[in-house]
Amino acid sequence: MGNNILNRRMGYVFWPGLIPGLIAINIVAFGLAAFLFPRLTYMLSLVPSLVHYKHWYWQFITYMFMHGGVWHLMFNMLALYMFGTPVSRSIGSNEFLLFYLLIGTLSGIASYFSYFLTGHNYILLGASGAIYGVMLLFSVFFPSAVVLVFGVIPVRAPVLMLIYFAIEFLGSVTSYGGIAHITHLFGLLFALLYCLIRFRIRPWTAWGL
Repeated sequence: MGNNILNRRMGYVFWPGLIPGLIAINIVAFGLAAFLFPRLTYMLSLVPSLVHYKHWYWQFITYMFMHGGVWHLMFNMLALYMFGTPVSRSIGSNEFLLFYLLIGTLSGIASYFSYFLTGHNYILLGASGAIYGVMLLFSVFFPSAVVLVFGVIPVRAPVLMLIYFAIEFLGSVTSYGGIAHITHLFGLLFALLYCLIRFRIRPWTAWGL
């Protein structure tokens, strides 16, 4: 397959401040919404009825910078730092930023259709869709890496991704429970497609399956 707009890689450049900058934006956005302008959560989260009836399409992007609480924010930002830093260094900061924003946006759009077409008006917020995509990319570029689940249980990155895929798939077809399982699942699926189309890498081959 020849190079085209879908798989033409950007020139490599690494910005040490990219991941801290994304984390800072999320922290500032959370602080503004939580303490100064509560209406921001309503305006910037992804609310299917507002997108459909008021055409607030910016929510497809802004929802990933909103969070539902300190713990939600903390866990997402910790994951972004842990997995995003080595991935960004590996593929370059420009490519990482494209990947992060594209996977997050596509996960939001797909979730919108899933929720709206099934008659649900869940409020979607958080960076988890993009971060699940980053985690999958981490497992592809660092298949031998071992992740300590809960800080104590060692699991190889590819195995962890398969476990997460099973959890999110089951969660998306059983119950909502306040967790956007479908968005997490879309993050994994779009990251998989990104690997196949843009990087021309088969994740299962990188995993040794």
